Amino acid sequence: MSVGIDEKRVAIEAIATLAHLKSNMAKFVLFPAGVPREIYKTLSRQRDDLSGRTLTKRQLAPLILANMETSPDYGDIVRNIVKVAASWEKFELSHDEYEARAVKAKAQDVLKGVQQFEAEQTERREAEKREKERERDLAKSREIGLLLEMFDSLALQDDNAQTRGYHLEDLLNRLFAAFEIPVYESFTRNDGAEQIDGAFQMEGWYYLTECRWRRHHSDTSELDSLLGKISRSGRQAMGLFLSINGWSLNVPNILKQNPNKAIILMHGYDLRAILSEKIELRDYMLSAVRNLNLKAEPYLAASSPSEKLRCYGAGVMMGETSSMGIRR
Repeated sequence: MSVGIDEKRVAIEAIATLAHLKSNMAKFVLFPAGVPREIYKTLSRQRDDLSGRTLTKRQLAPLILANMETSPDYGDIVRNIVKVAASWEKFELSHDEYEARAVKAKAQDVLKGVQQFEAEQTERREAEKREKERERDLAKSREIGLLLEMFDSLALQDDNAQTRGYHLEDLLNRLFAAFEIPVYESFTRNDGAEQIDGAFQMEGWYYLTECRWRRHHSDTSELDSLLGKISRSGRQAMGLFLSINGWSLNVPNILKQNPNKAIILMHGYDLRAILSEKIELRDYMLSAVRNLNLKAEPYLAASSPSEKLRCYGAGVMMGETSSMGIRR
């Protein structure tokens, strides 16, 4: 905490004026404000070079503050001395009551000014924070708008499935990045023997991703590769399988029968709902993960009706409504 010159002056006057006796000064001003006892004890034994007498309170005051300037608590202690002065009522301990009351009045004025300044600074920081959030939201919305255009453009193209798959992987990575979810672009592992199309990290878990944009529905054989990659990964690995044109009817059932329920399915309609900003990506993913873990359902459509899931844990009932309309 920074210390203004007015605060420092009032603190010095408070030490020198409020209590006539040094013992009362220490007891009712210094120690309540947090001044370390060793600093006061050391300085109180010092003597004036000219008179040879112990230092007066007025001589001690600036030395006490100077000896604390390197302390991380310096600003708080000075502010506390000013607060002690602003609320001072023990005028019977003062040598000059009128002088002590003047110090109290000055301390109150200084505190009022400091509080007003700090309130203005807090408001300025909050305003800057809101502006940065607004700019970030606008940038995210612009990026998602561009990705929606990219998605719709790809839907009209006749590129082969592999080419569209590459574009889809790039789109998905950019989408997660727009929501500030860490993404990992395609990489190889196991000495180059295994290709990972992409991955992202959310809530402490890592999700391997595979994307398909083919004319026909995806079948279970296309998920076997992703299941194998997940099984060869760490314990906190799951998978996201995005198939723009969906999957055969037996795919969800096969995944439900698998004891290692680690894959979430996403349809092209769900992706477009996110790109159209009808639902929020993070809400959708968390709802889908919850649906998989609690109901053993690998797929949650973005258009699913609201689900009421009550969770009692750590004294908290989970019941706030997400932007999907799904209660989380």
